[in-house]
Amino acid sequence: MMPQSSLTRRQFTASLGGALAAPARRRPNIVLMMADDMGYSDIGCYGSEIATPSLDGLARRGIRFTQFYNTARCCPTRASLLTGLYPHQAGIGHMVDTGRQLPGYRGDLNRQCVTIAEALRPAGYRTAMCGKWHVTPVTESRHNWPLQRGFEKYYGIIHGAASYYEPVTLVRDNEYSPPREKGYYLTDAIGDNAVRYIDEYSKGQDPFFLYVAFTSPHWPLHALESDIAKYKGRYKGGWDALREERHARMKKMGLVDSRWPLTARDEKVPAWNDAGNKEWFERRMEVYAAQVDRMDQNIGRILGKLKETGAEEDTLVLFLSDNGGCAEELGPKAAARHIPKLTPDGRPVLQGNRPEVMPGGPDTYQSYGLPWANASNTPFRRYKHWVHEGGISAPLIARWPAQIRKAGGFTQQAGHLVDIMATCVDAGGAQYPSQRQGETVKPLEGKSLLAAARGGKPAARELYWEHEGNRAIRSGDWKLVSRYPGDWELYDLKADRTEMNNLAAAQPARVAELKAKWEAWAKRADVEPWDVVQKAPRV
Repeated sequence: MMPQSSLTRRQFTASLGGALAAPARRRPNIVLMMADDMGYSDIGCYGSEIATPSLDGLARRGIRFTQFYNTARCCPTRASLLTGLYPHQAGIGHMVDTGRQLPGYRGDLNRQCVTIAEALRPAGYRTAMCGKWHVTPVTESRHNWPLQRGFEKYYGIIHGAASYYEPVTLVRDNEYSPPREKGYYLTDAIGDNAVRYIDEYSKGQDPFFLYVAFTSPHWPLHALESDIAKYKGRYKGGWDALREERHARMKKMGLVDSRWPLTARDEKVPAWNDAGNKEWFERRMEVYAAQVDRMDQNIGRILGKLKETGAEEDTLVLFLSDNGGCAEELGPKAAARHIPKLTPDGRPVLQGNRPEVMPGGPDTYQSYGLPWANASNTPFRRYKHWVHEGGISAPLIARWPAQIRKAGGFTQQAGHLVDIMATCVDAGGAQYPSQRQGETVKPLEGKSLLAAARGGKPAARELYWEHEGNRAIRSGDWKLVSRYPGDWELYDLKADRTEMNNLAAAQPARVAELKAKWEAWAKRADVEPWDVVQKAPRV
């Protein structure tokens, strides 16, 4: 089969088993941008002190979703985002390198799903992507690389993490393309290519879909010194003061209900006054903030190019994050393929969270750790991996000047990654295909968010999660959630979104009802008990 980038629209549509859709109207461009491992409160328009003027401006001209959810982990989120299915249905219920002999846990996009790019191309869309792919194992096979899943152009990393100065698995289109230029920085390179694609596509008559998956601010803590300098001394007050500061700001802007108390500091985190190595801890957060700052600068360049080319008015722009803040601590002996042994100029890379080594440069490989992740997820509990609100709550900003008139406000509509495909198909006047290369495609799980973005009344939703045995269902304002291997907990999110008052013992009938719904979904969605997954043989 020819690479999909070389197929005509008619040939590509035929490969999906669908009819050629002749656009009856000019479709909007769609630019979908995502941050990596960024907490709910890490950008200014969601309560942060970090300078994000581009995203703040996007929010002023668009609408912010206060109750949007991801799947708590990098590659399951990407699978769900791209396909409009729950991640297990797309074959990535856990990670891409597991290869379990279970349909929901193969760790590779399956043949019964389509990507947004595959859905939009038959409707006349040009398609391009920049950034982190992370929905297929890194092997010699390219069967699930972006160009094989509907994108015409691609620049980014296939793997899930990389040095910002010398990223491994860096690819242009279908070929590996390691950085050669001096002063290379991955966030800037992603921005450069996104701007280039907009510039090229805007000269044609067809609308375009651009997916920009930043790796920022996922570890390693790598940032340019000029950006780090902006935050020097900003975090001397520590994580306790930062959480209080952000919570107050979020309440003032109306992002969180004043009835929801700030959760207690994580029990594994010392009070800031009792913490040692304060200079190192401060530096970690300074670098993290600089990474978010640099991402926002590149988002500004992308938005600027849309304006420069005259595409701004009729372009739907979406921005979100893939999971809650990441509490992972990096050890000194992780033998991961994404960690280079030497810097581009030949110095050894000192990997791991070492208090004697200040992070930021190419010769370091650290994470910002649990205490600061606790602040990133203000005011919620838990982190990436878990499906309490801190692990799955994401900012979502939508801007489409030609259609979204209620600019600068919030919507309380509950939404999920499965809704992104539905929203793009709706906006683009496309048809979600029923077949792909002779395989029946699983029905779309999500619902379009355009009505909510235009100011429509929020509708009740039923949404589901499972990751590493952590389980949850949200039905209306009720949430049933369990941290593996613990018992079910029940929360009224309208009164208690910070999950402080467990009502499971007081309402056993509601627990039983929601548990039954979750179990029915799990059976339908190829979810298996976590102990079964761990014991399952690999392919």
